[in-house]
Amino acid sequence: MMRQFFLTLSVQAALRKAHSSSVRPQPVPPLLQTLQRYLTALEPLLPPEELEHTRGIVQKFGCPGGLGENLQRELIKRAKHSHNWISDWWVQWAYLECRQPLAVHSNPAISLPKRDFTDWRGQLVFASKLIAGVLDFKAQVDSGRLGVEYIRGQPLCMELFPQLFSSCRIPGPKHDHVIHYGRPRRGPAHITVVRNYQFFQLDVYNSDGTPLTESQIHAQLLRIRSQSWKTDKQPMGILTSEHRHTWGQAYTRLLRDKINKESVRLIEKSIFTLCLDSPVMRISDEKYSSRMAAQILHGGGTFSNSGNRWFDKTLQFVVGEDGSWGLLYEHATAEGPPIATLLDHVLDYCKKPDRMRAPLIPLPMPKKLYFYINSEIKWDLEMAKQNLDILINDLDIKCFNFQRFGKDFVKQLKLSPNSFIQVAIQLAYYRVHSEVCAACDIASLRMFRGGRTDYIRSPTNQMLSFIRAFDDDAVSVSNGSREAKVQLLREAVDAVIFDQSLMGQGIDRHLLGLKLQAIEEGLSVPRIFMDTAYGLATHWKLRTGQVPANTDSVMCFGPLVPDGYAVCYNPQQDHVHFSITAFNCCEETNAEKLALTLERSLHDLQELFQPTV
Repeated sequence: MMRQFFLTLSVQAALRKAHSSSVRPQPVPPLLQTLQRYLTALEPLLPPEELEHTRGIVQKFGCPGGLGENLQRELIKRAKHSHNWISDWWVQWAYLECRQPLAVHSNPAISLPKRDFTDWRGQLVFASKLIAGVLDFKAQVDSGRLGVEYIRGQPLCMELFPQLFSSCRIPGPKHDHVIHYGRPRRGPAHITVVRNYQFFQLDVYNSDGTPLTESQIHAQLLRIRSQSWKTDKQPMGILTSEHRHTWGQAYTRLLRDKINKESVRLIEKSIFTLCLDSPVMRISDEKYSSRMAAQILHGGGTFSNSGNRWFDKTLQFVVGEDGSWGLLYEHATAEGPPIATLLDHVLDYCKKPDRMRAPLIPLPMPKKLYFYINSEIKWDLEMAKQNLDILINDLDIKCFNFQRFGKDFVKQLKLSPNSFIQVAIQLAYYRVHSEVCAACDIASLRMFRGGRTDYIRSPTNQMLSFIRAFDDDAVSVSNGSREAKVQLLREAVDAVIFDQSLMGQGIDRHLLGLKLQAIEEGLSVPRIFMDTAYGLATHWKLRTGQVPANTDSVMCFGPLVPDGYAVCYNPQQDHVHFSITAFNCCEETNAEKLALTLERSLHDLQELFQPTV
């Protein structure tokens, strides 16, 4: 049986290779097309005189025989001789070289609908089912049985799925790197379970290679609970929430000790991490979704469950005693769509009864991971605890469920729900701040081999025209009142074009590639990227993201810039879930105010089509 298990896994690489060849390479967009679209994107953000100045810089960059053409030629060469011409650069630049803490600033959290248990017994039963569901999904990935996903008849790249398991980000003093241990034949056979700040190695496969049954897993979780009654005095996981440079230095000190090195390596190699969180203070139903999103995102602080995290780990499933649960993932390795596929599988698995009988085989005791903490490490921990609590206190989170309508209503209007919500978000921002701002939504590039993401930009000229007219009675009357507003709204929604980015014709990854190509050649950074307009265009005051989920989940992450917001939305048939975050240190931003304004803006847009008598 063991031989058959390995034979099944041995076809994995061949299956992936065959699929990979059916997914086309990512194109390099035409240079002049990108430059023209870049100028168009700047129009609603810049005054005419500044736009004209930037236009001259852009035209010089793109002129025949100029610097832009030379860099474009090298990018096309790169595309011919690489798996994907931008993805590795993007991961390195956007994630691995970023020095901000992973907590809040980078790792997205997904909070899922509350389960029907309210104590530790139900927590462990559900956690057992959850672990079994994830292992079932992993078995499909490893054996090549996971069905290829499609969009508009085109196969999507499936390369990220194997990377989700047994992978971890490793801190460094100048940049991080990702290490992946998931080899089919000799890959890790354990997960990490953390409870009361204590880490345990839990083997999840029998000696013949078959996964543990739910009842076996449950018995092992009971053993872990019996070994972790008291909260550990030193929450080692909090070290991973530090500034990356600081954590990189502490990591080096930590691994000098043999015991610490073994414990850290076992966490890094584990298939994934399960966080068994202790109860949190009961709050009103109105604030519950915001509190739970915060718990998944950062653990609630050093006096709550933040010590139950290892933020470098690619996958961390969180299960609380009150029925709350969710997933926290590290962005350098994982993207939203593969995570959504994983969660959909787990949710379907959790609906099935456990029909597997537990074999009468004694299981080894889960291994507690120990750490030797000297005075240096203790100081590192104290600093990490202070810094994390400051970060958590600075983050304002507001989650709400907009129940007046969902995507069905917008589709009835023959409009794109995603674009419609984008217009509503910019309208709300304008009402709060009296301006529009650079905003980015995420487009998946999985239609291409090794593709990651690109940005869908807003606002557009059409969106700005609508927003200005919508609350200006003088403008609206002169244009024919309601009918004129409806037309302007339709034009604004239609102008938010997702297809360009989905088809590999977005502007932001292309511009970044041109910039990084110049740096790689040892050239000075081209003037187009030193222009203040480029700084404004990439200062994302609105970071938005649609959750591609079939359930009432709420995604949550921190703003990209100190004076910005992050707005996540999950449109269902008759309602839309939102999460909004902002930093309290910025006097101009306010998550609660933007949330209330967004609710009113959505209601006003509905009134435009369905006026109340």
